[in-house]
Amino acid sequence: MPWGLRRIHDAHCLHFITFSCYRRQPELGTRRARDVFQSDLERVRGWYGMCLYGYVVMPEHVHLLVNEPERTPLSVAMPMLKQVVSRKLRRPGQRRFWQVRYYDMPVWSERKRVEKLRYIHRNPVKRGLVTRPEDWKWSSFVHYATGGEGGVEIESEVTAARRERMGQPLRVARRQELPHPPPKPGGRMGQPS
Repeated sequence: MPWGLRRIHDAHCLHFITFSCYRRQPELGTRRARDVFQSDLERVRGWYGMCLYGYVVMPEHVHLLVNEPERTPLSVAMPMLKQVVSRKLRRPGQRRFWQVRYYDMPVWSERKRVEKLRYIHRNPVKRGLVTRPEDWKWSSFVHYATGGEGGVEIESEVTAARRERMGQPLRVARRQELPHPPPKPGGRMGQPS
């Protein structure tokens, strides 16, 4: 890992993750490509026991708001997600689909969680892809607006209540809040890696 870049693992916080297609090319620019990504996101979420609090799939990048997975660190789950998707979508002769690595910003407070969710959900509107967030199918917005189920399970009070009604094991619907982030010895948190 380059000097000054740090990962924060087992910190009991959410992670705002961003990763981009190689050279910011619109590899996710088609409905089919975004559908494949969304389907594989749900598959990887289930494999690793990851709670997903929000997401958006844009034509050339992705934003996720996730917890540290139950079964493995994000540093394993994120490359696996990228690998599974690229194997399905990479064109013959195409060497790279994704930029190397991903950006990971720890989210320590409820205020910051709401800020990141708003950013995620407004992204397609800001880019001019749709006029309203609910019109972008490849996002968690509809879950928050209606409680509806999409292609990816979103961790929320609605999901926890649904699990309880179905007799499924409950996950922690709210993450444990930390009073403050851990000290920053040397490096800066939230840097690309």
